[in-house]
Amino acid sequence: MQRSLADSRVKFRHLQCFLAVAQFGGVQKAAQSLSITQPAVSKTVAELEEILGVRLFERGRHGAVPTREGQLFMPHASACVSALRQGVDLLARVEGEAAATLDIGVLPTVATSLVPPVMRLFGEQWPNAIVRLKTGSNTELLERLKAGAIEFAVGRLADPERMVGLTFEQLYSEPLVAVVRAGHALASGPLSSATRLLEFSVVVPPYGTLIRQSAESLLRAWAVPPLSSFVEVLSVSVGRALALENDAVWFVPRSAIEYELAHGLLVPLPLPIAGTEEPVGLILRSDTQPTPVGRALIDAVRKVARERLARHVQARAEDGRGKRPAKGRTKRDAGNDVNVDAGVDAGVDVTRDASQGLTPRATKPRGDKASGTSRRKVRL
Repeated sequence: MQRSLADSRVKFRHLQCFLAVAQFGGVQKAAQSLSITQPAVSKTVAELEEILGVRLFERGRHGAVPTREGQLFMPHASACVSALRQGVDLLARVEGEAAATLDIGVLPTVATSLVPPVMRLFGEQWPNAIVRLKTGSNTELLERLKAGAIEFAVGRLADPERMVGLTFEQLYSEPLVAVVRAGHALASGPLSSATRLLEFSVVVPPYGTLIRQSAESLLRAWAVPPLSSFVEVLSVSVGRALALENDAVWFVPRSAIEYELAHGLLVPLPLPIAGTEEPVGLILRSDTQPTPVGRALIDAVRKVARERLARHVQARAEDGRGKRPAKGRTKRDAGNDVNVDAGVDAGVDVTRDASQGLTPRATKPRGDKASGTSRRKVRL
């Protein structure tokens, strides 16, 4: 293969189809995302493989998996597509008269509290922008980001191998809480035993997620026997409905239910939750730069996170719990590239390769027996 010849034959449609198949793991979903037929996607990918002289995917019953050559080519193809989109956005914006389009990803458990104030602030600067918001699990968001389908994500720090080529900037940390509806039998007073949770339906995050591990840690710390049945769900709206209508005990990040807690719809169980805080941050690709509209939205996310932190610190101080000053770092924290204290370091601009030297809480899925959950499960 002559390099100059290959360069001239590779077209934008080739890169689009390649990245779509890599992102969705198959031709069918890739075709749906691009609004073209499956044969067209297959033909385009085959053309690209012929041009490059390598096989980009291993095809089988479980879909299309990038080969070693495909994995090597992916970040460069994504960078080309991203650069072209940035150029189009720059030309499209003429003193704010033309719309700019931005695709981003946010965890559903984070979106409810973060997105409304962010979009309100962002809209003041970019009133004509089109923001396409994708929600999904942390793993799904990272895959979309690596494939170039979204410009950045607001998610959680994953295992180092999943963070290769990405940067993580911590915004804040949030605890996991167990909540029930107001007037629930478990909310009437101090719990005589945490095993009373077994009398009700329990709703937990999906298996393999960081917040699921936090829920399992709480159950073990509370000496709750393995659950005989439970519901797995990441959707905040479904979890809320189960808690309000079915008397379920719902394990959920506190920020996802701020409105319900403030208005007395849901109440946290009087059980200790220390050690359940998980960092939430901005995740970007290390090989590309945000577009102008993307930078504006990122700045809005940072500002809202700082304001959120300030309110959190003030509330702690008013409750008499804020013993640690909100300004500065301890000697132990100094020089640590990843912020670890939500009351001090959240919102600090930290952008380093998240795959180097960052070791979050173990995220490898554990068996149901070890995790304190077993037998009948319902996934939503």
